[in-house]
Amino acid sequence: MTLEWWFAYLLTSIILSLSPGSGAINTMTTAMNHGYRGAAASIAGLQTGLAIHIVLVGVGLGTLFSRSVLAFEVLKWAGAAYLIWLGIQQWRAAGAIDLNTMAKTQSQGRLFKRAVFVNLTNPKSIVFLAALFPQFIVPHQPQLAQYVVLGMTTIVVDIIVMIGYATLATRIAVWIKGPRQMKALNKVFGSLFMLVGALLASARHA
Repeated sequence: MTLEWWFAYLLTSIILSLSPGSGAINTMTTAMNHGYRGAAASIAGLQTGLAIHIVLVGVGLGTLFSRSVLAFEVLKWAGAAYLIWLGIQQWRAAGAIDLNTMAKTQSQGRLFKRAVFVNLTNPKSIVFLAALFPQFIVPHQPQLAQYVVLGMTTIVVDIIVMIGYATLATRIAVWIKGPRQMKALNKVFGSLFMLVGALLASARHA
């Protein structure tokens, strides 16, 4: 994997992490109701769930790619198509979002476990990884190191983004609740998803 490919993946990870989803909603609600310590426990739980998905996807795709380059190309195109489809869905998504679903105080352990469950039960998370990894893994090069680099990049980016969401939630909660503003964000991120999908579909490994 070249530095250019890694940088492209870094930008893609940032876009995907910034897109409002179950992890972002969980982080924001936790920060608003339980403060930064609760948010820290929640973020740690999200990354634990994400790491499990990365391992599962890495093992499965690694075996598949080692046996069939055709399967690699098929999954690459399917992943690009999925990103474009997801962009269309997010563009059309409603803007309402409820940030007041958890008013009761919970221990950091429970917040951690809940966040792990949020990511593990989110099908989009593992499909994201299955869609993205083939775009940046070079089949004829050692794959383990590539998976480690992509996995660590994904986790570090998501940690930073979730910290940003937690800070945002505590400071401008009223703005976040606005359905019009959230709908505008959905359109922006939907457009970015479609752009990334189109670029990845046209890209070729060196």
